[in-house]
Amino acid sequence: MCPWQVQNVSKCSEKSIDYRSTIPALGSNMSCSTWLVLISRGGYTQTHVSGVLKERQDQKNTLTKAYRHKRTPFFGSNHLLAFSLSAQALWVFTIPKSPRDLQQKLEILMVTVMATPWKLMRVLCYSRATLSQRVPVRGIPSDLMHVRSRPIFSNFAANTPTSNTVELHGKVYRRDDYTNVTERILSNVGRNLHNQRHHPLWLIKERIKNHFYKQYLGRFGTPLFSVYDHFSPVVTVEQNFDSLLIPQNHPSRKKEDNYYLNCTHMLRAHTSAHQWDLMHSGLDAFLVVGDVYRRDTIDRSHYPIFHQMEAVQLFSNHELFRNIKDGESFQLFEEGHRTAHKQETHTMEAAKLVEFSLKQVLTKLISHLFGDGLEVRWVDCYFPFTHPSFEMEIKYQGEWIEILGCGVMEQQLVNSAGVQDKIGWAFGLGLERLAMILYDIPDIRLFWSEDDRFLKQFCIPHIDQNIKFQPLSKYPPLINDIAFWLPSENYSENDFCELVRNIGRDLVEKVDLIDKFTHPKTKKVSHCYRITYRHFERTLSQEEVHNVHQAIQKSAVKELGVEGRF
Repeated sequence: MCPWQVQNVSKCSEKSIDYRSTIPALGSNMSCSTWLVLISRGGYTQTHVSGVLKERQDQKNTLTKAYRHKRTPFFGSNHLLAFSLSAQALWVFTIPKSPRDLQQKLEILMVTVMATPWKLMRVLCYSRATLSQRVPVRGIPSDLMHVRSRPIFSNFAANTPTSNTVELHGKVYRRDDYTNVTERILSNVGRNLHNQRHHPLWLIKERIKNHFYKQYLGRFGTPLFSVYDHFSPVVTVEQNFDSLLIPQNHPSRKKEDNYYLNCTHMLRAHTSAHQWDLMHSGLDAFLVVGDVYRRDTIDRSHYPIFHQMEAVQLFSNHELFRNIKDGESFQLFEEGHRTAHKQETHTMEAAKLVEFSLKQVLTKLISHLFGDGLEVRWVDCYFPFTHPSFEMEIKYQGEWIEILGCGVMEQQLVNSAGVQDKIGWAFGLGLERLAMILYDIPDIRLFWSEDDRFLKQFCIPHIDQNIKFQPLSKYPPLINDIAFWLPSENYSENDFCELVRNIGRDLVEKVDLIDKFTHPKTKKVSHCYRITYRHFERTLSQEEVHNVHQAIQKSAVKELGVEGRF
């Protein structure tokens, strides 16, 4: 039975089309009381909900009572249809007038089908759900006019175990042993938070872009740096790794750390994936902004999707030495030896000038964002695509905080792009990290909120205006532990975190490994994780957290091969 009871539910008008003969069974293992509700809205179509919605469709043959909800973290503007999984008939309902009550009920319900085997039909977006002439939709006769299918929704169906392809942005990718991208991740591709006006990530992007536009001008007074913020996040493995000189055995290539569509294509792990192509096209000063995807731990500062800004500037011999006395006597390249301070092909003079230019650019940028007088330090580090490499740290509110990574570009990379006569620098920074510091945003999950109470705080008249986020409310957390014996091989903590994210979604604030135990006789290893659940807008109930936690336990056993200790 469903966790909550609803009254006054009835079928569509008798004059409406009966779907008993047109909608195939979606799941033979579901009980007669189980329903599938399709929420047709970009970015949240990954939410599968079982339940029956209140009220009925009482127009003759027009679905006009579609609820249009302004904005919540859960919905958006929706038309909802419910399909009986047993009777195979279409039911149409409107939403109760209290969206907050409905949201709470749906979040309780959404976990009840997570671990149940079922076949999921294609999710459709209804602009005007009007019954009219029959229109075939992927082999399923439909009587809905004005039906359109966004690519983002087709990913939803393609990601089911019965499909051997993944569809994204109108392209189809054949699955193979490398495919590990989930429907939840695919449903967020295309959200492009960095391009949503007045979103905090958009504010950071615009502030940096405007700084570069004003500070660095070309010969004719036009901006020196060009900006690219609409590139598709789907890249080839070659673009993401090979073009950046990342070795085949480098740990950053692991499936456990990335989202692969198949063995040749993936969701980019960094905006650096576009460096080679832009240099090869003839550009020598550019910024790239976009969403990047990495499987990672779960806490307030990590999310599987975040946003980066990449910058590259290349210099010819004349451009680098033109302001140096007797600059014509200096050269960019030599046949030397690699040291901690330069590459084997760079002269010391060229390497030091490029490093100076890089650090000067970044110091000016940070001063623009945070104000003058900020203490900065540079920490030597390693990146496969730069040498020497640095991490920039700032002292903010008494603590040293890492802001970005940067360095002198590996000449082999620059040469392979066809720019053998130039030398350059590159840096990459995370927009979320800067926004969390500048705006006092405590949790990275908030960037994905559609709550007006969050978004309206950033509707400011000028992008450089100082603003501090005012917390919506601090609701209490609920904490549950989960312990299990690890399988003998192929266990990854990132796989477990990904499973928790897929089921718990944004109700999960943090996952901590709190205990490891090795059995003295069997040598089996046990892990105990503490999962912290917290909602931004309301107090979670023990019941709904219990349902989520139970679904995580069942899926961990089934999907990861662990042996439960619960």
